[in-house]
Amino acid sequence: MKRKQFLLTTATAIPALLVNNTVNAQKSERPKKGFVVKASESRFGEKTLVGGKSPNNIKVSQKDTDSDLTVFEYIGNEKGGPPLHVHPNQDEIFFIVEGTYLFQVGEDKHTLTTGDTIFLPRTIPHTFAQLSEKGKMFFLFQPSGKMEDFFRVLGSLTAPPTPEQGAKIFADHDMKVVGPPLSF
Repeated sequence: MKRKQFLLTTATAIPALLVNNTVNAQKSERPKKGFVVKASESRFGEKTLVGGKSPNNIKVSQKDTDSDLTVFEYIGNEKGGPPLHVHPNQDEIFFIVEGTYLFQVGEDKHTLTTGDTIFLPRTIPHTFAQLSEKGKMFFLFQPSGKMEDFFRVLGSLTAPPTPEQGAKIFADHDMKVVGPPLSF
């Protein structure tokens, strides 16, 4: 009976050991020292424009954090924002540097201005709209997920996507569109 219990316990543990070793093998090496990314520049010199007008610069990359965290600097040159959407696996934090933004988190709406911070928990529908002509904010995703690639795809578009195309782009990057952008 002890042998049978040993075999069952060992057989149950093997998949967990294999998964942990696979995850560790996929991790990249973190930087050995700190780094500086200057204002209005991106970590690797990439230029990503959201909507063709607003730079969205990577400040801290998933490559730096083993996909634990990504930090962006958004320089808003137009009003508006994304559709109501859900991240099933990521929390977001926004810090407003300049301008006025309206955020919706679940059913709650909040107006944020310079110096304000908002936390958007995973699985809760949310969106925002820039209300001022100009704006700037830092925002982060934890964990990174596919967000860097999401913004690269948005930045490569030559025209605004249709709602159907936009929903597919969101879905391809592990998000779900659940409603329209905010009206303001």
